Amino acid sequence: MLQQDLAKHLKVSKSTISGWEVGRNQPDYDILIELSIFFGVSVDYLIGRRNY
Repeated sequence: MLQQDLAKHLKVSKSTISGWEVGRNQPDYDILIELSIFFGVSVDYLIGRRNY
């Protein structure tokens, strides 16, 4: 998946996605929920609290 595709789906900029990937910034709570739904994983998984 390209950054621009995910950015379009989440209605954020491509540079925002890039910032998340390199650890420059973090998504807010609402975006974490959207990411978990989009990728079919839990928010705990996204933030590294669980292995599933």
